Amino acid sequence: MEQLFSPISPLILALIVLSLVIASVGFRKTVWFISVGYAFAITGMVIVTVLVYRDQLTLIAGLQNVALLLWSLRLGIYLVRREATAQMPTSVNDQVARAQSLPLMVKCFIWVSVSVLYVAMYSPALFMLTAPAQPTGLSAVIAWLGVIVLYGGLVIESVADQQKSAFKLQSPGKFCNVGLYRLVRCPNYLGEIMVWLGSWVIGLAIYNGILQWVISLIGLACITLIMMGSTKRLEKGQAQRYGHLPEYQQYITSVPVLFPFIPVYTLENVRVYIE
Repeated sequence: MEQLFSPISPLILALIVLSLVIASVGFRKTVWFISVGYAFAITGMVIVTVLVYRDQLTLIAGLQNVALLLWSLRLGIYLVRREATAQMPTSVNDQVARAQSLPLMVKCFIWVSVSVLYVAMYSPALFMLTAPAQPTGLSAVIAWLGVIVLYGGLVIESVADQQKSAFKLQSPGKFCNVGLYRLVRCPNYLGEIMVWLGSWVIGLAIYNGILQWVISLIGLACITLIMMGSTKRLEKGQAQRYGHLPEYQQYITSVPVLFPFIPVYTLENVRVYIE
C-alpha cells in the first residue's frame, strides 16, 4: 500500500481536484461532464503530471503521454466545434435536454464520479512515470505492444470522426457506411477503447501492488462499458432513423457493430451496466 500512496498520493489527489475543476463545465451544460470536460480533464492531467515528473520521463512514458495529449486535444477540439455548429441528431438533442433537467444533486454525483474515473483511466500513465524501475526484456515488449495499440486507437478514432463528419456534410440524411465504417459500424468507439486499452497494457510492465491493478482496471473496465453503452444508444437512434431502409438492414446484418471481423452485429440484448 505504501508503494502506491507514497510519494504519489498527493499528486493523485491533485489530479482529482484538477479533474473536478475542468469537468465542472458540466454545470453549464450537463452533457459536458462526459464530453468536453472528459477530453480536457485528460489534457490537464497529462500536462501537470509530465511537468512534475519531467526528469523521469522515458521514451515509453513520453510516447504514452504524447498520445493521450494528442487524443484529448483532438477530441476536445472536435467536440467544441461540433457544439458550435449545433448539427446533432434529434435523438442526441433529446438526450442533452433530459440531462440538462437533472436535479442538482444528481449532477453533483455525476461530476464527482466521472472526475475520479478520469484519474483512474489516466493512472497507468501516472504509474509508468513514477515506476521505480523501467521495463526491460519481456516487460518492455509488452509495453511497446501497448504503445502500438494506443497509437492505433488514436489513428482509428481520428480517421473515423473525420470520415463521418465529411460524409454527413455531403449526405446529412444518410447513415455513414464509408471508409472504416465498412469494417465496423462504430469505429470511433472502437478507437477510443483501443486508446485506453493500449495505455493500460503499457502499465502491465510496471504495475506494483494490488491497488495499482485495481485502480487501473476500474478505469479500463468503466470506459469499455461506457463505449459499449454508447454503441447501444447509437444503435437505437439509427434504428429509429434508418430502420425502414432495406440497405440499412443489409448493412447492420453484414458489418459488425463494434469489433471488426467478430460476427457480433448488435449489443441490443447485452447488459453493460453503464449506459
